[in-house]
Amino acid sequence: MKNLRKEFPVLSQYTYLNTASSGLLYDSLLDKRQEHDLDFLIGGSIFRNSQQEFLNGVRTTIANFFDASANNTILTPNFSLAFNTLLNGLEKDKKVLLLDQDYPSINFSVQSKGFEVCFAKVDASLEQNIEKAIQKNKPDIFAFSLVQYINGIAIDLEFVTALKTKYPDILFVADATQFCGTKNFNFKDSQIDILGCSGYKWLLGGYGNGFMLFKDSVLDHLTPVSYKKTALEVDYDPSYTNLQARFECGHLDTYNFGSLKNSLDFLSKVGIKTIEHTIQELTSFAKEEFTKLNLLEHSVLQRQKHSSIFNLNTNEKVFNHLNERNIVTSLRGTGVRISLHFYNTIEDLEVLLKNL
Repeated sequence: MKNLRKEFPVLSQYTYLNTASSGLLYDSLLDKRQEHDLDFLIGGSIFRNSQQEFLNGVRTTIANFFDASANNTILTPNFSLAFNTLLNGLEKDKKVLLLDQDYPSINFSVQSKGFEVCFAKVDASLEQNIEKAIQKNKPDIFAFSLVQYINGIAIDLEFVTALKTKYPDILFVADATQFCGTKNFNFKDSQIDILGCSGYKWLLGGYGNGFMLFKDSVLDHLTPVSYKKTALEVDYDPSYTNLQARFECGHLDTYNFGSLKNSLDFLSKVGIKTIEHTIQELTSFAKEEFTKLNLLEHSVLQRQKHSSIFNLNTNEKVFNHLNERNIVTSLRGTGVRISLHFYNTIEDLEVLLKNL
């Protein structure tokens, strides 16, 4: 892993502990991006002639990486855009279960569109809170992040599987932006109906790309009756009601989606299981050391498993102190958030601990 650090110029200048805010650009990806624009420069519209074939290759790469169906994979500039498109296709009489501290791109989007909402509390008993909320409120949809962006609490995927088996009629929609790229994940075997992700964080894809994965037949639940009726009455081609037509309106940027494809290939070469193991080692060390310094909230301390995101119980003064010493973190919630990826090392954490 230390040799791979040479791919990331930022790491020679900073102790970078901020992937939850933005993943890093790396040398070989920069080469590919420059090659893309050179092809466009000298080809013009000829370059665009192969766009559809190229984008199909991007979908296939995403599907293979997460063991999903390429036909049920859609490309989107970011999770938020696709999620709002999804919500626009749902009848507003649906009741949606949310997590009370979840990312505003989920919670605000749902609440602002007039859905009836209910909440489960994010704490040490997250899974039990979710099931109690389902029993009490009987929601039609459960929309949630797999990893909480503020404190890094991660929902138990085995619990999600058991919950969906118990409540098969609830539509499970997951934001995996703070998850994908940190663990080996099989979408087909999961009980999640729809999984979305922006590619600029743990997948290292840069900005302007993301995807959504759908289980078979889910589209039928997302397309309004009026949409289907119009397509039939005006005699539009059936493709106007498929996943791509519903979610991929207009042209797609081969530069950005090419970056995502290249990064998935890059992560595959490193090995997602190797990445997962490295992150687990860093996370275990970090949690142990942060616990000694009394820097973690009670909810995190009480949970056996945790993501690689931590919110440290400190303040803006400490954040500025770290920043002055080229230690890159984020202010989130009531503390300083740090996040660890495979290009981080124990030495990075030791630099942080020394300054804390």
